Amino acid sequence: MSARPEILFPLFAGVESLSGVGPKTAQNMAQIGVETPRDLLFSLPYSVIDRRRRETIQGLELPSVATVAITVGKHHPARNRGGAYRIHVQDSETEFQLVFFHGRTRYLEAQLPEGSQRLISGKLELFDGMAQMVHPDHMVALDEADGIPSFEPVYHLTQGVTQKTMFKAVDAALQRVPELAEWIDPGQKSKSDWPDWHTAIAQAQRPEQFEGIEAISPARQRLAYDELFAHQLTLALARQNERKQRGMSSLGTGERQARVWASLPYRPTRAQARAIDEISKDLAASERMNRLLQGDVGAGKTLVAFMSLLIAVEAGGQGVMMAPTEILARQHLEGLQPLAQDAGVVLELLTGRDKGKERRAKLEALACGDIHILVGTHAVFQADVHFHDLRLAIVDEQHRFGVRQRMELAEKGKGADVLVMTATPIPRSLALAQYGDMDVSILDEKPPGRKPIKTAVVSTERIEEVVSHLHRAIDEGRQCYWVCPLVEESEVMDLVAAEERFKHLRAILGEGIVGLVHGQMPAAEKDAAMAAFQAGETKVLVATTVIEVGVNVPNATIMVIERAETFGLAQLHQLRGRVGRGDAQSTCLLMYQPPLSQSGRKRLEVLRESEDGFVISETDLQMRGAGDVIGTAQSGLPRFQIADLEKQSNLMAVAQSDARSLLAQDPHLKTPRGQAARVLLWLMKQDQAIRLISVG
Repeated sequence: MSARPEILFPLFAGVESLSGVGPKTAQNMAQIGVETPRDLLFSLPYSVIDRRRRETIQGLELPSVATVAITVGKHHPARNRGGAYRIHVQDSETEFQLVFFHGRTRYLEAQLPEGSQRLISGKLELFDGMAQMVHPDHMVALDEADGIPSFEPVYHLTQGVTQKTMFKAVDAALQRVPELAEWIDPGQKSKSDWPDWHTAIAQAQRPEQFEGIEAISPARQRLAYDELFAHQLTLALARQNERKQRGMSSLGTGERQARVWASLPYRPTRAQARAIDEISKDLAASERMNRLLQGDVGAGKTLVAFMSLLIAVEAGGQGVMMAPTEILARQHLEGLQPLAQDAGVVLELLTGRDKGKERRAKLEALACGDIHILVGTHAVFQADVHFHDLRLAIVDEQHRFGVRQRMELAEKGKGADVLVMTATPIPRSLALAQYGDMDVSILDEKPPGRKPIKTAVVSTERIEEVVSHLHRAIDEGRQCYWVCPLVEESEVMDLVAAEERFKHLRAILGEGIVGLVHGQMPAAEKDAAMAAFQAGETKVLVATTVIEVGVNVPNATIMVIERAETFGLAQLHQLRGRVGRGDAQSTCLLMYQPPLSQSGRKRLEVLRESEDGFVISETDLQMRGAGDVIGTAQSGLPRFQIADLEKQSNLMAVAQSDARSLLAQDPHLKTPRGQAARVLLWLMKQDQAIRLISVG
């Protein structure tokens, strides 16, 4: 199964094999990712133009597109170079003008001879009281009227490719659409009333009404589902493959865990207990674990992670916990140190800073098993890092981590179990898109004793009040984060905003009280500024969003976010979660620059009303779209061509359960429906999945 099925060959030829597409056009189309007829078929129109034929333009509200039969009247060539060439025309009830700039007399007289009849279509506008159509889009003889579609699709274009070219090329590609065997579950297809694949492609490309281009039209739903199903099938194959790989069964004795529980001043939440239970079952099983631990800010993920690591140690193995930055790795180390002492395990840190003798000593201790739990940055990936017996790898803040890296990490321990932690509550549809190959545990309760954070929305006009409020809080011994706005597109501007605010606050609050941290600083300076704030030497930390993830300063009880309306909801929620980590009442001030747009106001209100990250992230998805919620650039979120994760999120869950159940019944995709699903994987260019099947 490592060769493309023959039935798809015509769709995967070069796009220049289509009539009317020359080498130059093909080159231009490649700019928008169109290289084959298949790519053309999946480039759906984003709009349609109503070109239904009318008897007359009389009574039309202008400007408007009109398609009408006319009799050609007198020609009036331009009087001067570059002037307008005008032709009077008459429909069944009224007259108007056709206007051509740089019109060539011989050409126009041949195309529109006086007295002839034509069907024309284009945009009509009013000019000096006269209706006129400048450069009609279509001019055909009456017997060629079929050449003008009633609803003309409008495509995304690139330089050198016109709507006409796209229309003709898509027409040629539609001639090649084969009838493919059905891969969708028959029950699902009839319940949703979806057309067959080849019908769906034709209907989506040539809609016969406005509704045809909407995400909810049956043809578009079906094509979106095909895309999501292929994606989920790929993830389900990866998951099946992972599980086939020799896992290790790690059975905890419970002895070290019991010591930690005994030393803790509180009981775990029900959600924590449930997650630990799910993880310990996975660790005990012989298949590999591949689980996502999703918890809101302050839901107690670290404790769950540590208990899981202890199971690996109790079973005679080692664990590793990876963080995206050195600051976070150090913080994990500090957070886990007291727990490790209670449990009697050896905990060590490995980052890119470890050099020479010190590094060698750590690597030896790791290789012979003297280090039980290693905390580190991606330095843990380096080739010379060897474990004695790695059983569990935990990855924190997984955004920076795709399916590939998860596989790489698991390779370090032959069959090590993998647990990924994320503090970003992601709406279910996006979680399935990004982590569909994983099983999910959710921490949706806060540990007892956490006080809610007071959130207030204030205008930047009241900045002086805010600063004097801050002054009092610092006198009472409290600390504060002050987050500066992100200036789009320009790190230099970010820097200016942060430095200006830093100088302003320092002038009011005094030398040595205010620290500064931003993205342009060398890592060592950034770490030093963070460390000074953590140690309580500086009382106010002015920052760009580098503090978003995971920093823990229990004494910080005030979070000021300047120009809060420029941030995404999920980001604001993450930032707010930096305070409220100690016993004192905490406050978050969202400062906005008036006037606020309607969506800006709604975003800030959602935050003021709710501290539930999952509620917030669902609202964020509806308001901003999938790419923004996760920040597509670094998200590992797949780019879908047709599926719209905001409008069609319900399809994702159906696609996942369908893909998993197909593989459960037919793990090698050998049945007729399985074979059809293989064709779908080729059609959707899911090479990774195809490799997994050929290996399987």
